[in-house]
Amino acid sequence: MVTLLFFTPRPAKRAAALLLAAGWLALGATSVRAQQPGAMPGMAMPGTAPTARPDTARTRAGTSGMDMMGGDDENMSSAYSRRLPMSRNGSATSWQPDATPMYMWMQHRGPWMLMYHGGAYARYTGQNFSHRDGRGRAHAVDGPNWGMAMAQRTVGERGLLNLSLMVTLDALTETRGGYPLLFQTGESYQGRPLIDRQHPHDLVSGLSVGYTHALSPGVDVSLYLGYPGEPAIGPVAFMHRLAAMPNPDAPLSHHWTDATHITFGAATLGVRYQQFKLEGSNFTGREPDEHRYDFDRVRADSWAGRLSWNPTRALALQVSHAFIKSPEDLSPNENVHRTTASVLHSRDLGGARHYLASALVWGMNKYQGPHPEHAVLAETNLTLGRPTFYGRYEFVQKDAGELGLEGRGLGGETAVFNVHALTLGASYRLTADDFRGPEVHVGGQLTGYAPAGALRPLYGRVPLSASVYVRLNAPWMSMDKMGSGMGGMKM
Repeated sequence: MVTLLFFTPRPAKRAAALLLAAGWLALGATSVRAQQPGAMPGMAMPGTAPTARPDTARTRAGTSGMDMMGGDDENMSSAYSRRLPMSRNGSATSWQPDATPMYMWMQHRGPWMLMYHGGAYARYTGQNFSHRDGRGRAHAVDGPNWGMAMAQRTVGERGLLNLSLMVTLDALTETRGGYPLLFQTGESYQGRPLIDRQHPHDLVSGLSVGYTHALSPGVDVSLYLGYPGEPAIGPVAFMHRLAAMPNPDAPLSHHWTDATHITFGAATLGVRYQQFKLEGSNFTGREPDEHRYDFDRVRADSWAGRLSWNPTRALALQVSHAFIKSPEDLSPNENVHRTTASVLHSRDLGGARHYLASALVWGMNKYQGPHPEHAVLAETNLTLGRPTFYGRYEFVQKDAGELGLEGRGLGGETAVFNVHALTLGASYRLTADDFRGPEVHVGGQLTGYAPAGALRPLYGRVPLSASVYVRLNAPWMSMDKMGSGMGGMKM
């Protein structure tokens, strides 16, 4: 998603950010409209075999009996396997369910398949508006955002090359300390930890190259290099997760599950066997600094391992563990052992744009203290054509240091506080089903919190936060019929 904003010290920069975000989204629509029918051969719906061009269809010989899903005629596969559908693509090398709907612009240029993803929020948010003197109370106009471009092509009979770039205008569309979000913690600004705020992301949030080689129809080996990149830890990052798509807020559990989605230096080696994939990563443990336009130093001091399994088209499961060295700049001597497990689910409910996408995620951070901290997230996105209804429940454990409560007499520096949060929201799509430009949605949400008793004198008994927004995102992609040419394609 690419975000829009109006709350920065300089109105000119805010206007420029808005125009850049809208322009990025329009670029994908323009490039796709320029394609003539028949210019995108070999395109197939996720999970189905692609259609070969009539003038190049031929029997593939000399491949040890393999019926490879690739080669010169087909290029609609997953980014990291010619035998898997494109809909399995998650963030970096992670997996989504094969039944996950896709939102993107797409085109072919010679042997390359190009994909453009994006979304943008312009929103007003009020945090802890129910308590006049409550901690974290804030009102702002802001815009979380990201945009992504991918290019992939087959290499010979067994190879697959993938290039990707992810950018965000957060540094322009939000205050330098990020947007207000009650009970959120992680990273720092001007020498102070960010508390009750979600940090902005770096201008270049992902720049990667990946190569996959098929050893047989059921076995692939892949190498992924990112600077910045995302190691093999946790589920699909929240901004790429369909269950989280309507919600403009980052999860409170972000730093328990998928905060490593931007690391300046990541290398991942993966092996797929049928519907299983085992991965190992070496990466930089330190989270990005507050300077959002530069490239941080590569450290390569941390490691991660992940096992993924897609037992059906509707499910994607993973378990992972990582050692993360010195993730926080203000606590350089503190390392983290992070363990995660997740289940992602996608289901087609019949009819265009009628689907249910859900996620259940658990994460645990083990610090040098006596107790690990846990987080649980459950979220759902129910889209019924134009209207969407969504929800998110979270349970997180935060210690006194994370919340800046050392020396406040609230149980000591090792005290851990439980926080529950429930978000309910809805949005409505204004653009037509066959509109090829960015979709336009209007929506709103309400979040209620149940903090630990020791936190209630600071935050209130039941703090409430709310947001209203306009969202732009890349269009839903479908194909009504298959055949020669692309006359049946809708974007």
